[in-house]
Amino acid sequence: MQVKIKPWGNSQGIRIPKEVLQEAGIMLNETLNIIVSEGVIRLEKIQRHRTLEERAAEFGGELNLDGEGDWREPIGREVW
Repeated sequence: MQVKIKPWGNSQGIRIPKEVLQEAGIMLNETLNIIVSEGVIRLEKIQRHRTLEERAAEFGGELNLDGEGDWREPIGREVW
């Protein structure tokens, strides 16, 4: 696929097709790292840490952070 560099204010820019962004898993307004090495420009997603709620949502689970859990009977020398 070819793209053309166009003026964008005092900078230059390219348009990335929606299908390319979807295939790369990049959302609108997401921040990317830009790396230039040996004449090659590479864009990389920034890996951010997700919250516990975000991780639980991936599995359709709900966080029940109130109350106590059932730890069952002690095994060994645990003190309860």
